[in-house]
Amino acid sequence: MKFGILVNEGPYTHEASDTAYQFTKAALEKGHEIVRVFFYHDGVNNGTRLTTPPQDERNIVKRWGELADQHKLDMVVCVAAAQRRGIVDTDEAKRHGKDADNIAPGFHISGLGQLIDAGIKADRLVVFGD
Repeated sequence: MKFGILVNEGPYTHEASDTAYQFTKAALEKGHEIVRVFFYHDGVNNGTRLTTPPQDERNIVKRWGELADQHKLDMVVCVAAAQRRGIVDTDEAKRHGKDADNIAPGFHISGLGQLIDAGIKADRLVVFGD
């Protein structure tokens, strides 16, 4: 089965991001395909490389990045939601006159069209968070 994953909550706000990560990991282990993981609303906070949890806590952003690297996942952060929350890649930083970017490894910024595309290509679009 092909799944699209939509994450609407930040990494430490609710359990939605953790649950989405665990679901995605389990689906991949069972041989399912993940068409795309799309981070929207506060979910875009999963894509900042500046997250620095204490050493004895789980690093959800790092987990997502490692899973993306291991399985070649397409992990998209919504551009509009990211800009509102101060998350930019190199191109967006230049375009808006910022002196740095903060997108985490494994993530990239794009538009809502990528969410629509995931919904079309997937057998199921699974939503985590409000």
